[in-house]
Amino acid sequence: MHILIAPNAFKNSLDASKVAEAISNGLHKSNLECTTSCFPVADGGDGTAGLLIDYLKGEWISANVHDPLMREINSSFGWIEKDKTAIIELAAASGLRLLKPAEYDPLIATTAGTGKLIFEALEKNAKKIILCVGGSATVDGGTGILKGLGIKFFDTKGNELDDLPAALSSLADIDTTGCDKRIKNTRIIILCDVENPLLGSNGAATIFGPQKGASEKDVQLLENMLTKFNDIVLHQMGKDMSALKHGGAAGGVAAGLHTFFNAELVNGIDYFLQATGFEKELAKANMVITGEGSIDMQTLQGKGPFGVAKKAKEFLLPVIGMAGSVPLVTDKALQEYFDQLISINDNLTDLETAIKNTYFNLEKAAQQLGDLLGLSPVQK
Repeated sequence: MHILIAPNAFKNSLDASKVAEAISNGLHKSNLECTTSCFPVADGGDGTAGLLIDYLKGEWISANVHDPLMREINSSFGWIEKDKTAIIELAAASGLRLLKPAEYDPLIATTAGTGKLIFEALEKNAKKIILCVGGSATVDGGTGILKGLGIKFFDTKGNELDDLPAALSSLADIDTTGCDKRIKNTRIIILCDVENPLLGSNGAATIFGPQKGASEKDVQLLENMLTKFNDIVLHQMGKDMSALKHGGAAGGVAAGLHTFFNAELVNGIDYFLQATGFEKELAKANMVITGEGSIDMQTLQGKGPFGVAKKAKEFLLPVIGMAGSVPLVTDKALQEYFDQLISINDNLTDLETAIKNTYFNLEKAAQQLGDLLGLSPVQK
C-alpha cells in the first residue's frame, strides 16, 4: 500500500511539512506494510509562499518594508527567474505573526508593507505575482497596498488621506492617475483561503475583525469604513466590490486589488494543487491522508483538506482526515469527501497542552491507524 500524506499546517502549532513528517513516522512505526510520500499543502494561508517556492524551485529575495504598524522590518518574497514570477505572502509584511497580541488593532494596521513587496517585484520586471493572503493583521480593504503603488485618497476638502485605514471614514475621492503603470502588464493572482464577501454579516469586518483585535464597536467602525470605500468606488468606477466572492479575504485586500489591478481571485488550495503537480502523486497512491487543526463544515468552504479530498475522490481514493478537532457526529457532506475523520486529541486535553503535543499526537494517531489498517488483509 502506498499512502500519500498531504496535510495543511496545524495553526499555531506545526507547519505542514512537520505534520506530514509526524504522520509518516507514525505509519512506519505501525504494523502496516506500506510506503509513504509526503506532499504538504497550503491554501493561501501562512506558509503557502514557502511551500510554493520549494515545489517550484524558486529563491528568496530580501526587502526592507514596514510591518502593519509601520515599523521598519526586513522581509522577503519568492522569485522564479525563468518565469519572472514573484510569490508574495501578505503575512510576511502585514501579518498577525509580526505583532504581539496586545498590538492587534485593525483600525490602524495597514498593508503598506505588502505594497512595498509588490513594488520590489515590479522592480525585477515581474510578469506574474502570486499573492497569498492568509494570516493578515488588517481590515484596510487593501488601501495600504494601493497607496504604496501610487493611488491617492482624498477627503471632501481635497486633503490627501495618509492615516489609512482609519481615515477611510472621510473618503470622498480616489485618484488613480499616479498608479504604477507596470501593474497593467503584470498578472496578479490572489490565493484566497476564504469565500467571504467584503461587507455584511459574513464580511471582512464582522467575521475577521475580532480575530485581529477588533471590539464590537471597532467592528462597526470597520464596516462603516469599508462601506464608504465601496460607495466611492461604485460611484467613480461603477464597480461594486461588495458583490465579489472572496472579496473579504485578508480584510478586503482581495476586493481592493481585484477592483484596481484586475487581480484574479482564485481558490487557494485548488491553485496550489494544480501548480505543484499534485495529480501526479495521486496517480501513485492507494490512500490519502490529509488534515489541519480543525476539520468541520467550514472545511468545505475551500480549506486545504477539502481541496485534497475533493481531488483524491476524482481518483476514487479513500481519504482519512486527521485533526486536533473533528465533529462528534460527522455530517453527510463531510462523509462525501472523508471516509474517516480522526481526532488526534482526547476530549480531556486542554487546548494549550494539545497544541504543545501536536507532533507526538499525530505520530501516535498515525501509528494506531496503521495498526488498524494492518489487521485487514484487503488493505495490504
